[in-house]
Amino acid sequence: MKVCIIPARGGSKRILRKNIREFCGLPMIAWPIQIARESGLFNHIVVSTEDEEIAGIAKAYGAEVPFSRPMDLANDYTATRPVIINAIEELGKINVAPDYVCVIYPTAPFLQVDDLKHGFEQLILKNATFAFSVTNFSYPIQRALKINPTGSISMYQPEYRMARSQDLDAAYHDAGQFYWGQTEAFLVGDEVFSSLSVPIILPNWRVHDIDTEEDFVRAELIFEALKMRNKKLELTNPYIPRNTNT
Repeated sequence: MKVCIIPARGGSKRILRKNIREFCGLPMIAWPIQIARESGLFNHIVVSTEDEEIAGIAKAYGAEVPFSRPMDLANDYTATRPVIINAIEELGKINVAPDYVCVIYPTAPFLQVDDLKHGFEQLILKNATFAFSVTNFSYPIQRALKINPTGSISMYQPEYRMARSQDLDAAYHDAGQFYWGQTEAFLVGDEVFSSLSVPIILPNWRVHDIDTEEDFVRAELIFEALKMRNKKLELTNPYIPRNTNT
């Protein structure tokens, strides 16, 4: 059994009500719910929240909210892992015992079905504990700069001062979209960023942290541009079936 868990608390601070704020025509959380449903991967798509409004919107778009998250797991300092463990335990009380869990963040409107499917395939193929989305840094981290207390500039790794960018190893970071894992790995506290995990590499133009108003506006603009591009491809590519009823 495979279960999707979407953690969505109501108390976001930098962007108020971010998880249900309208994003390109839908509440933010509706986008990952729709993708999870479209993937056909999950026996259950569950939203963990303490917020009644979020719960109602999640249900309206096809998710389940079979329990209310405890308030002590809905504050600014709560990490994701305790929330997921709580969700797994609550699901167990209603006889839902997944073998695999996929955590999807509610602020992941750029999530795609193929990425979810590839993540699960790699989790099984590599017998990994976790498979999660990553993307590359757009600039070599070996040549990163810091501003000193005096206001001057220095390199973190000056030994790479004269190195060519193409000669430096690529570096990656967590893309913050989805985390497939064996249920037991979540419960016992296995480390996600370990040699037992599989990275699912996403292009960095599809990875956007949405933490500020500026982030939100930029993400909407990029999302709409991608929608227009895809629509144009559908209209011009004769190998893509068209809906002749519209």
